Amino acid sequence: MRKTLLSLIALLVIGQASAQESINKVVNTLKERITLSGYAQAGYTYNDAADPDNTFDVKRIIFMADGKITDEWSCYFMYDFNSGGNLLELYTEYKFLPQLSARLGQFKSPYTLENQLSPSSVELINCFSLPVAYMAGANGSDPLYSASGGRDVGLMVHGDLLGKLLNYRLAVMNGQGINTKDKNTQKDVIGYLTANPTQWLTVGGSFVRGTGCAVAGSPFTGIQAGENYSRTRWSIGGILTGKHCGLRSEYMAGKDGDVKSDGFYATGYTQVFPKFEVIASYEYLNKDKVVSFKQTNYVAGVQYWFYPRCRIQAQYTHQVPKNGESSNLIQTQLQVRF
Repeated sequence: MRKTLLSLIALLVIGQASAQESINKVVNTLKERITLSGYAQAGYTYNDAADPDNTFDVKRIIFMADGKITDEWSCYFMYDFNSGGNLLELYTEYKFLPQLSARLGQFKSPYTLENQLSPSSVELINCFSLPVAYMAGANGSDPLYSASGGRDVGLMVHGDLLGKLLNYRLAVMNGQGINTKDKNTQKDVIGYLTANPTQWLTVGGSFVRGTGCAVAGSPFTGIQAGENYSRTRWSIGGILTGKHCGLRSEYMAGKDGDVKSDGFYATGYTQVFPKFEVIASYEYLNKDKVVSFKQTNYVAGVQYWFYPRCRIQAQYTHQVPKNGESSNLIQTQLQVRF
């Protein structure tokens, strides 16, 4: 009897040790294969425009998971917990060659240099400049396309050529924005090409060509909700990156139906003390070039990086519309990231 009990105890010990080893192996594999990260942005906004603001606000609560299935095959997930929650990105990617990868799912549209950047690194508290927000469908200022965070659903091939001298991205996308299926049978073709002749200079351009289905009507174009319309975009710009300063600028133009629009921005920063930077930006957006419906913004501000990827920002924006009185926007923001 004693031998039987000892045998059972030995088997249990061995079984527990084996189970613990299996669990440790799974945990170690997950730690090696999955990278978790996130950031949050919150602050205060005062705006004395016709529709005034005087509020504390939370802009983003982002969670990201990057999974490595094999050395060539990966998947990515991004979710915003702010304002009831919203799935931002979900895609899988396979690297066939160092110069060729394919991505399928929901992700950033490869249109404009600025749209490729994370809000956690963009200098402006409003995140994207006026023309990028409108042309790329980032914040809903284009009612035809709605607020899609500059993202869409589709398939993209991309890679670096000539020893990373060139970066290309070519995508076929719904043209309808995030978390929804296409509302017509046409697709958007989007192209992006940049050259990096030096470590401190990037120049390039992008285009969009497709047929959209209007989410809502637009007073600028006369296009009604549910109507199909031709939608084209192009951009050209560059990025200068120094050790203690930087400048990013783009010009872009678009056409929705018969209505042409264009915009421009130049955003720069310089470090005046360690971790402390001064920011300045000029931007304009003309939603209808024929009637010259032009909005211009002048931005000045500061930011302090108190911890890696964590910062405090304060900015003043003077807003000058084509029609009506100018207004003033004051913003502060705290960003924490892990």
